Amino acid sequence: MPLRVGEHLVHGAVVDAQTRCAHWHGPRDVLAIRFPCCGRWYPCHSCHEEAADHPGEVWPADAAGERALLCGRCGETSTIAEYLSSSTCARCGGAFNERCRLHHDVYFA
Repeated sequence: MPLRVGEHLVHGAVVDAQTRCAHWHGPRDVLAIRFPCCGRWYPCHSCHEEAADHPGEVWPADAAGERALLCGRCGETSTIAEYLSSSTCARCGGAFNERCRLHHDVYFA
């Protein structure tokens, strides 16, 4: 069953109310991403792979203005450009896992 965060539903192997999942569940793993292929929010690419009936797609380079990131702490959405230029949520100030940037190519072109 999807998790409601603000007005958004987060799908996948979500394990708590801040969007941590079975794959990533550390204190700063509180970010979900909207996948461009289906428009659904997932905590990570592995959750998408397991739950979706289609392969995941990456956001194209010209999609920097898309609101594609969701803070699991407060429900604020961020654009791709905002997320890539900061390691904290603009609304609540909560820190995101900076190691997520190691997976940049899985999410962004």
